[in-house]
Amino acid sequence: MKQTPCEYLIWNGIPVIRREIAKSMINDFKLNQRQTAEKLGITPAAVSQYISGKRGKIEVKDKEILNEIYISAKTIIEKGDSAVVPETCRLCSLMRKRSIFSIPCDLCSTD
Repeated sequence: MKQTPCEYLIWNGIPVIRREIAKSMINDFKLNQRQTAEKLGITPAAVSQYISGKRGKIEVKDKEILNEIYISAKTIIEKGDSAVVPETCRLCSLMRKRSIFSIPCDLCSTD
């Protein structure tokens, strides 16, 4: 069976978004891995894997998207875990529109 676009995003897109937010929290906002894990609702081990490149292998170079990631990291730090899902979805939508995730599918909208 072919992988659906949603499966692709779960396995490939979400790890990239989490990695980039974690990197921003650590590099831009000077949180440590434990604090970053708490803010994102994941384990410190997962943060370590994101930072080391073991998870989320697509590299984001788009300056506008990187700026949006910074905004999302700041929002999550300020608002807490209630902001994680909306910010993840917002970034996913932006990244799909910018073709960072190439998902060929006639059934999918790029909202």
